[in-house]
Amino acid sequence: MTVSIILAAKGREVTTIEPGATMKSAMALLAEKRIGAVLALGADHRIVGILSERDIVRAIAERGPAALDEPVSRSMTRNVSTCTESETIASVMERMTEGKFRHLPVVDQGRLVGIISIGDVVKDRLQEMERDSTAMHDYILNA
Repeated sequence: MTVSIILAAKGREVTTIEPGATMKSAMALLAEKRIGAVLALGADHRIVGILSERDIVRAIAERGPAALDEPVSRSMTRNVSTCTESETIASVMERMTEGKFRHLPVVDQGRLVGIISIGDVVKDRLQEMERDSTAMHDYILNA
């Protein structure tokens, strides 16, 4: 199973924000879309960072409520791990676990084509396990 299967099921829409936008506007966007992270794109539409709920909590803990008036670029994670559609779900799950992050942008030749979350990966694995269980059950009944 590959990342392309997850994107085919969930879609390719990605919520983005400008790095100069305020943290307050990023929080509003996360709440409105009911998501846990937003990608910051530069002028060339390439990924320059990712801002997660954790980044926001960390900024407020360090700098207080004033952090909400600061630009996203001050608190976003700049070293963003990405994957391609051809990567396996198992390898992506391993990278997310090792890196302790929950969102992974999907790129094709440097162009953003989607994003997957740990929730998407777990959902896919559970569906795969259900399919395997059903197939095994059917095999045993028909043997």
